[in-house]
Amino acid sequence: MERPFPTVAIVGLGTMGAGIAVAVARSGRRVLGIEADGAAADRALARIQEATAHAVERERLTPQERSDLLALITVGDRLDAAAAADLVIEEVPEQLELKREIFAELDRICPPQTVLATGTTSLSVTRIAAATGRPERVLGLHFFNPVHAMKLVEVVRTVLTVAQVADEAAAFARDLGKEPVAAGDKAGFIVNGLLFAYLNQAAAMYESRYATREDIDAAMRLGCGLPMGPLALLDLIGIDTARTVLEAMYEQSKDRLHAPAPILGQLVAAGLLGRKTGRGFYSYEAPGSSRTVAEAGARGASAVAGREVRSVGVCGSGTMATGIAEVFAKAGFPVTLVARSQEKADRAKGQLTRSLDRSVEKGRLTAEQRDAALALVTPSGQLADLAGVDLALEAVAEDLAVKRELFANLDKICKPGAVLATTTSSLPVISCATATSRPQDVIGMHFFNPAPAMKLVEVVSTVLTSADVTATVLGLCSTVRKHPVECGDRAGFIVNALLFPYLNDAVRMLEEHYATVDDIDTAMKLGCGYPMGPFELLDVVGLDVSLTIERVLHQEFREPGLSAAPLLEHLVAAGCLGRKTGRGFRDHARR
Repeated sequence: MERPFPTVAIVGLGTMGAGIAVAVARSGRRVLGIEADGAAADRALARIQEATAHAVERERLTPQERSDLLALITVGDRLDAAAAADLVIEEVPEQLELKREIFAELDRICPPQTVLATGTTSLSVTRIAAATGRPERVLGLHFFNPVHAMKLVEVVRTVLTVAQVADEAAAFARDLGKEPVAAGDKAGFIVNGLLFAYLNQAAAMYESRYATREDIDAAMRLGCGLPMGPLALLDLIGIDTARTVLEAMYEQSKDRLHAPAPILGQLVAAGLLGRKTGRGFYSYEAPGSSRTVAEAGARGASAVAGREVRSVGVCGSGTMATGIAEVFAKAGFPVTLVARSQEKADRAKGQLTRSLDRSVEKGRLTAEQRDAALALVTPSGQLADLAGVDLALEAVAEDLAVKRELFANLDKICKPGAVLATTTSSLPVISCATATSRPQDVIGMHFFNPAPAMKLVEVVSTVLTSADVTATVLGLCSTVRKHPVECGDRAGFIVNALLFPYLNDAVRMLEEHYATVDDIDTAMKLGCGYPMGPFELLDVVGLDVSLTIERVLHQEFREPGLSAAPLLEHLVAAGCLGRKTGRGFRDHARR
């Protein structure tokens, strides 16, 4: 295919427009920058010159490349300059009527073959295109900020955009060194459509005082490997911007999960818009600063003293149980590892031994440290051997009846004052607690898999858990070098309550034929810096496990938007459970 669009006009040279102008000029194309007036044009040119000078300083450009690039860019204040362009990209403020006025004028100015593209992040491309007499040659080109660093471009087709125009736009993006993904015209497109619903739920979680802002952010960073926590990300994006995107999404979907959390409106009304104003969910040293400052009344250390823990019991013989036993043994705690039989317990210790051997091979442990940890682990086939432990922690099957029976037995066996903990990821902790005569001693300790590597532990207190038990577990997590986050006993706790609705939304997006599996995964990895796309993650977690969690969340909160996507249910019914069966959203058997 011949290189598309040799001359590109960019209307609006703010941060995004200027970044696109530089990226287009770097590809050797002529750029016509258009601003509202002469003063704005002068500021825009200065912005481009400053940005390219920084690129030279950082060795992203040579001085000659900068000179050649600047020679390709012309900046003025006359919209009719766009008549010479093959492609016009609009990057003006996110106001529908303003964009429609500009597109109507561009339609009058530009030759019939010119392609018109909007950079909107949340508005209807179809409604913008309807202001022209050439809707078949109008589409969305959604670049991400900063343009020089972000590889993703969403190519947004309306029902009228012809395939050739979309194909040429995708080829143009690739020629700029970007990765284009195809999306339909739906509020938020792919990235914002999935991202902002998740951010909104995090804001609502904080507003309900279910968990602190620090714990919500730490949970998603450490539990999911995300580059930023959701509340810190809202501050970076701008709370006013987030609210605008969510309003557009809600207007289209009427899904209550897209209705902006009231706290977003309150912060906007107060002028607390995030980093750009110096305060949002967090407070910053100055407007525009990324450095947070402590606030009066911020949560400090608990005044309640915890109980002494000198020995630990772990019930279970699977990967999670052996991983948790390894965590405590490496921290110097004697561990009794109890399984259904002595044979299973011995096999579990063998699995633990292999894990420690791998750590020695990789230089993470010395042979002496491995031997010391192994010496602290005693495998047993008898629950009675937990009579003397200070903490008994279960990691058995995710079946409430099984867990309740185990807790009833632990209640009879364990000494008074022992802390009893469950590692459940989706079941109510209070249901385990009420199987005992000491519910005040029962708490949730949700480790993440693999337990030796993952830093996060969700510490889940019920309405009956004693304050000293919570203090005990919070302190113990720090002792074993884990990061505890504190939350209440409701479905999903922090991580799963935010993660799985996002995954479910991705499945709905797919079943509506809005975008492909590969494009959705690529969009979230490149647009948000996620370590895995939603379908990669679903196949790793297991579609059956994911469906169970989706159903638990829907049962707890009764939100229609949380009901499991039919496609997920159909795949589970067909036995396509992800990597473990060789097929899920992708066919892993062929790889």
